[in-house]
Amino acid sequence: MNQQSAKESLELARRHLQRVQAAWDEPTDWTDLTLFGFYCLEAAVVAAAEYLGWSIKRSHVAKAEAAERLSSEKGFPEITNLLWELNDARKAIAYGDVPFPNLKAEDVAFQVEKYVEAVEVLIEK
Repeated sequence: MNQQSAKESLELARRHLQRVQAAWDEPTDWTDLTLFGFYCLEAAVVAAAEYLGWSIKRSHVAKAEAAERLSSEKGFPEITNLLWELNDARKAIAYGDVPFPNLKAEDVAFQVEKYVEAVEVLIEK
């Protein structure tokens, strides 16, 4: 598998962020908001980790662990719970096997955007 560079992962996060920004307003497109919000955060975490030289496995759990580490060691916004909530929301929409979490669309979009901005500051300083 070809591993993306930090800048390529950040660019992917930016593309996902565009979908998040288009989805959150009324009427909220919860499918796009949760799916692309989740993938955006994961891509942003991967970008930051790659930039810092951290090796992480390509799993949801490993990316959540990296997000925790970025928060505790580098002062990044804490998004671990949001990652799990977005993953549950994605599953609720796609499979219907878990309840949809209590999310506010504007808050989700804001947190996702702020996280991408934090990664941009790190990588593009």
